[in-house]
Amino acid sequence: MEMFLDFFSNTGFALADYRNLIMLGIGMLFIYLGIAKDYEPLLLVPIGFGILLGNIPVFKGLGLSIYESNSVLHYLYYGVTQGIYPPLIFMGIGAMTDFSTLLARPVLMLLGAAAQTGIFLTFLGALALGFAPNEAASIGIIGGADGPTAIFLTAKLAKELIGPIAVAAYSYMALVPVIQPPIMRLLTTRKERLIRMEEPRQVSKREKLIFPIIAVLLCCYTAPAALPLLGLLFLGNLLKEAVVTERLAQAARTSVIDTVTILLGMTVGASTQANVFLTSKSIGIFVLGAISFCIATAAGLLFAKIMNLFLKQKINPLLGAAGVSAVPDSARVVQMVGRAEDDTNFLLMHAMAPNVSGVIGSAVGAGILWSFIVG
Repeated sequence: MEMFLDFFSNTGFALADYRNLIMLGIGMLFIYLGIAKDYEPLLLVPIGFGILLGNIPVFKGLGLSIYESNSVLHYLYYGVTQGIYPPLIFMGIGAMTDFSTLLARPVLMLLGAAAQTGIFLTFLGALALGFAPNEAASIGIIGGADGPTAIFLTAKLAKELIGPIAVAAYSYMALVPVIQPPIMRLLTTRKERLIRMEEPRQVSKREKLIFPIIAVLLCCYTAPAALPLLGLLFLGNLLKEAVVTERLAQAARTSVIDTVTILLGMTVGASTQANVFLTSKSIGIFVLGAISFCIATAAGLLFAKIMNLFLKQKINPLLGAAGVSAVPDSARVVQMVGRAEDDTNFLLMHAMAPNVSGVIGSAVGAGILWSFIVG
């Protein structure tokens, strides 16, 4: 009996407390949402399972916890804390992205820029609430709805907040179909939602080849700190458009991004150990992150309405909601809300323009915040 009691005292059942059980419930919820509801399953399932792994209590010193320097999970987590995984994901996104709709109507890029308002307003709000500048910048970037960018900036400015910020960012990315439609309907009229977009012009192959080269120079000269993210984003896109490098582009958009997504999601989830995750600061991050995301959505919608005051060929204001970086989910939501009013109105192709510009905009925003904080 004494041997049995000694064994039991070393198990997770004896070491766990109620906080671990709460986190296990959150992990299972993420897995459920990913599998049953199809909410960003490629992200939520690895993160949810990682939360389960991170909340199995273990003895310190055995090299098991993600926060122990000699553990396997710690070595895998190194790619998160040093900002290695997010640029690799950006390279895969670049290799999957067609910038044709953006090149066909560059004015829609302004919607992606407008949506970044949420980042900077939330940054100021977090400062006003007493968060340190580095923490406020990391919280603000959640509004871009871009998980890799949020993780990258937080790894550079506030490593201790990677867990709650990453979980918040990916949660709101997954909940785009739930959060955005009410805001879209509130800020637009039915007449505006019925606006049809003109067919975009045909973009030449030469334009698509030149774009990533010009874009990386312009963006990274403007915000050099965005170089790791945008450099690999546009490299991936150049590999895609060059055709002669299709083998490399195929690797970037399949095996590379899939492997990195698994590792990033699992280790971010495992970093949410109850004793470091369930804090008042984490709750504040989730609340401010939600506010930031809602502001970003609203800013895109309202800016589209302002643009229509000056444009002869009106744009559907719903496109403004796609200015956040949740690619392609926010563009799909625009299509869904538009078709609810008129099932023959196809907005998806047009919504991809502000959507991909939002990816660029959030990375530039992260670079500006990083430069501002460390400068």
